[in-house]
Amino acid sequence: MSEAALSPTPLPVLGSVVPPWPGVGVPVRGGEVFVRRTPWRGPVEDGAGADAPRERALYVHGLGGASTNWTDLAALLAVRFDGWAVDLPGFGRSGPPARGRYSIRGHVRAVVDVLEHVVAEPGPGQGHPVHLVGNSLGGLVSLLAAALRPDLVATLTLVSPAMPVYRVPPAFSRALLLLLVPGVPALAERRLAAVPPDENVRSMVRMCFGDPAAVPRERLEQAVREMHERAQQPWADRALARSMRGLITSYLRLGPANAWRAARGLRMPVLVVWGGR
Repeated sequence: MSEAALSPTPLPVLGSVVPPWPGVGVPVRGGEVFVRRTPWRGPVEDGAGADAPRERALYVHGLGGASTNWTDLAALLAVRFDGWAVDLPGFGRSGPPARGRYSIRGHVRAVVDVLEHVVAEPGPGQGHPVHLVGNSLGGLVSLLAAALRPDLVATLTLVSPAMPVYRVPPAFSRALLLLLVPGVPALAERRLAAVPPDENVRSMVRMCFGDPAAVPRERLEQAVREMHERAQQPWADRALARSMRGLITSYLRLGPANAWRAARGLRMPVLVVWGGR
């Protein structure tokens, strides 16, 4: 395996916290999802020609996240990409899927439909494959989408992807396996609903960041506001608990549906990013 060549495109300096990018509803099988758009801004250098790279990227968030997780990265990469960031069904501003079934396959179908939408969007880059970027649950979903429709994906970037893990701490394993027991997801939904939004955000930051103090205060406040809004959605806790159950169930799949087997068949360039803490 050879090392990837670093891009010569300089990144801008984000001097302030960028507000969330605007978005619109995009039809997918069984409903509609909310997709934010970050427009291409062109290279940082003055006098760059019209032939500067302008490609397309789609960002897919993790479990319990939303399209706003990508606000800053999409702003940085706008020197090269027109960016789209999707709220998976039941998350962010997207409503629940048809019949309320939260499965990895359902999330994959939604991402494939959005990829088709992005590829077909008029303008520079129309008709060309998209750079697909996924985090955690979104990383697993992106990998499976790329395996299913490689014609739509130029490159695949996985940030801490939630790939099947078969050796986990015993207590963690038992807690997760309980979600497979009939009736337990409903109990999990009630417990999730009882967690205050502020504590929910603090727990997420402690889990995801090696240095939680590095998270800008404005981003924390924004996350708390989003969590309060999410708490008003009648499907929010079900989306989280059932998507977690769908994630665990996907780990048990064998044959072509297994994520590790799908990963071995990928032919587009793949970058995996993982934190040390």
